[in-house]
Amino acid sequence: MHFIVRNTLLTVGAALLAQVAAFAADTSPIRSAKEVKWGAPPPVFPSGAKFAVIAGDPAATGLITVRFDMPAGYAIAPHFHPTDEHITVLKGTFSIGMGDVVDKAHALTLSPGGYGVAMANMHHYAFTKTGATIQVHMQGPFAITYVNPADDPSKKHQ
Repeated sequence: MHFIVRNTLLTVGAALLAQVAAFAADTSPIRSAKEVKWGAPPPVFPSGAKFAVIAGDPAATGLITVRFDMPAGYAIAPHFHPTDEHITVLKGTFSIGMGDVVDKAHALTLSPGGYGVAMANMHHYAFTKTGATIQVHMQGPFAITYVNPADDPSKKHQ
């Protein structure tokens, strides 16, 4: 009987440790803005911005959160994604417009705390006149398709 109880406790303990380890692996170790690891954006975005993965893996299935820090004058040509893109402005002003061509007169400009959703497959473009930091939440894997393939910065180096 003692042997069965001991083995049961060891099995339950091992299962709990595995769950804790899995939870720890899934949670971000980021505790403050100072700990965000910034780098260059993926090649499908114009150079000049900084990019950080906050949570998730942009190449995998599941929820991902990324941040973009863009200088004044930064723009992303009309494009779309296969999943909804949830955008929150953290700093500066960020403009979003819908359509196949950039029409700055009809774009909506968001200030810090502003929020927008570009629905899956909705053609949209973005720019900042002043510089901006945004946070984007979406389901991965991340994908972007430019309305005009010639606008894709990753194709310009080939």
